[in-house]
Amino acid sequence: MLFFTLFIALTSFAQEGKKNEKAVIKTNIYCDHCNECETCGLNFKDNMLKINGVKMYELDQEKMTLTVYYNGKKTNLQKIKTAISKLGYDADELKADTISYENLDACCKKA
Repeated sequence: MLFFTLFIALTSFAQEGKKNEKAVIKTNIYCDHCNECETCGLNFKDNMLKINGVKMYELDQEKMTLTVYYNGKKTNLQKIKTAISKLGYDADELKADTISYENLDACCKKA
């Protein structure tokens, strides 16, 4: 019984903060050219990759989602969502920071 309890405890501890994690985050990308735009796209890309632990991301403009690949030992999903909000974009239930949203180029705002 002791061995079984120890095994369960170690297994649950190992599940917390996995090294490679993936999350799909609903966002608000209204611009149809942000991947190529020097001000929007490069700014977004640079800042996304500056988030501690974020390895890469994929933007699906049609679905308005970001698939984020990150190191769960260095960050967590809430920190990533907060960083996205500070860039001026919604991140699931977390709304975009108002000041950051106002500073986006006009093409990145809902018309």
